Amino acid sequence: MRPVLVVTLLLAACAGGGGTAPAPVLALFAGDMRGVGAVDGTGTTARFNVPVAVATDRTGNVYVAEHSSHTIRKITPAGVVTTLAGAVGLPGSVDGTGAAARFNEPAGVAADSAGNVYVTDRANHTIRKITPAGAVTTLAGRARVRGYADGAGAAACFDDPRGIAADGAGNVYVADSGNNTIRKIRPDGVVTTLAGTARAKGSTDGTGPAARFEFLEGLATDSAGNVFVGDASNGTIRKITPAGEVTTLAGTAGVKGSTDGAGAAARFNGPVGVVTDSAGNVYVADDVDQTIRKITPAGVVTTLAGTAGATGYSDGTGAAARFFGLGGLAADSAGNVYVADLFNYAIRRITPAGMVTTFAGTGRVRGSTDGTGAAARFNEPRGIAADGTGNVYVADMFNHTIRKITPGGLVSTLAGTAGVEGSTDATGTAARFTQPDRVATDAAGNIYVSEKSTIRKITPAGVVTTLAGTAGDTGSVDGTGAAARFGGAAGVAADSAGNVYVADLGNNTIRKITPAGVVTTLAGTAGVRGSTDGTGAAARFDLPFDVATDSAGNIYVADFDNKTIRKITPAGEVTTLAGTPGVSGSTDGAGAAARFNQPEGLAVDSAGNVYVADRSSHTIRKITPAGVVSTIVGVAAQPGFAQGALPGRIGHPVGVAVSGTSLYFTLHNGVAVVRNRP
Repeated sequence: MRPVLVVTLLLAACAGGGGTAPAPVLALFAGDMRGVGAVDGTGTTARFNVPVAVATDRTGNVYVAEHSSHTIRKITPAGVVTTLAGAVGLPGSVDGTGAAARFNEPAGVAADSAGNVYVTDRANHTIRKITPAGAVTTLAGRARVRGYADGAGAAACFDDPRGIAADGAGNVYVADSGNNTIRKIRPDGVVTTLAGTARAKGSTDGTGPAARFEFLEGLATDSAGNVFVGDASNGTIRKITPAGEVTTLAGTAGVKGSTDGAGAAARFNGPVGVVTDSAGNVYVADDVDQTIRKITPAGVVTTLAGTAGATGYSDGTGAAARFFGLGGLAADSAGNVYVADLFNYAIRRITPAGMVTTFAGTGRVRGSTDGTGAAARFNEPRGIAADGTGNVYVADMFNHTIRKITPGGLVSTLAGTAGVEGSTDATGTAARFTQPDRVATDAAGNIYVSEKSTIRKITPAGVVTTLAGTAGDTGSVDGTGAAARFGGAAGVAADSAGNVYVADLGNNTIRKITPAGVVTTLAGTAGVRGSTDGTGAAARFDLPFDVATDSAGNIYVADFDNKTIRKITPAGEVTTLAGTPGVSGSTDGAGAAARFNQPEGLAVDSAGNVYVADRSSHTIRKITPAGVVSTIVGVAAQPGFAQGALPGRIGHPVGVAVSGTSLYFTLHNGVAVVRNRP
């Protein structure tokens, strides 16, 4: 999920033949950039960058695990925000005090009665401890060693630890998500498994290793020593007694929804954050529905704040409040609940009466307003494409619209109606889309749009039709038009002959659609993941996110989970252009020596250079035809937005496009452009 900005990078060439081109600078072009960052301050003057979890101590301080900044922040009861440990944008695994310490994507945070703070250091697969003075040590696990082992301190192993909680006796509990287990760390540092069996998925209630979980997230304890878990994939809230007996407190495994009710009659869509209060109530952050739910000790579930399926940023009471990307929860002695509102970059506070206010940070300004420059608003812009005259087209995902931006920055809605989902073919605002993901243009001025199960086409006159696939019906079927099936269409690209190529993310294949709508599988085999180079069905991909074409008819693929950029010839021969499968990083270099973290967007210029939006590296990378990779915008592992001279700072680039001498890319809340690109 991403909020909405539009920025401009200007690399102006000198008029005429002489002189020196001005230095490139990063500047706001359209949209609103308020809210994101990693700035200490008081209340709404502070800034956060993807706060994923919160915890409170007995004196009313709030602690925040900040995923993208790799830091732990502290907020006093008066709302004063400071950085307790870690350094902004510098991931690692270093024990030390304050800014000398390093974390790598902290995911969970908890506090004990002595004022110590515990952190699940997710990417390091370790559990860290921070004293009240800010001294960080590794309590259990070994940095960057994922696995499963009980034992003392460094002898223990974890796999993707997320939720964490402490009890009154000094024990720490961990939701070991990759192992589908609940781990317990005693005060002496000895790690045991309280419930579940490593690597075994399921939803079985039972005692100790007989219980089963699937994709654990939030964790909380109560005064009696019970542990409560958000069992996200099962859509349930589980309860574990001190003896390790697991029962399902609310929800029914595998049956998801947003229904309030008692026990098994209640429904959850994505329970992630969990916390308890002194009265024995359990609060749940239901991320998919963007709601905060309350479960009484008797198991009765109600919705405390938010409206199921409605995202946004609004303070208010009960159903009037809006959230955007829920994470962890915390509660104080007065019964207030604190929420990590990830993509509003804020910490929200909910009173026992359900009144929601913003405690710290500033929510992102998003919307659907057409206008010029800073007057325009977007709601999660994803894919981007440009035409030969300098117009830019954006898939505005959560507005369910396709937007057009002129070279002068005037934003208008080309097709669809903001906030209205559907799959209707029609002209302009009468057409309907459901979370459009990526866009592409062809030489005739047509625009192609990917939704999960369909590829849509928009003519220059704004007429929308469905080129291939059937709305709501997924699969992996080659065929013509509505007879074809896609498993999860993501990136799209068109070649000079009018063929359209699709990164079929859900099937791990690359599909080809002729101008007549005939769909075939160009490379990969449906349902088979891997990183194998080869021809046609012999090749393997692992979550291909985007595609781009060059003038010679080659197709380039952003192979997301392989951390590589692949090349496919017109004959279907697949090779790896840059990166090494499964090895992440942000290293520049040639071919296999280069490293990518999350290559998500691609574009190709007329000279055959490939541009990559490397999402979690927060950079735009360039690959020459010889395979040499360099970073041209942003600084690796330093998200945010900083205007001025390049490389500047950008956060989570998603899509990228080339038009003439301009390079465009989407960030959290909009579009950036580099004129006279290098």
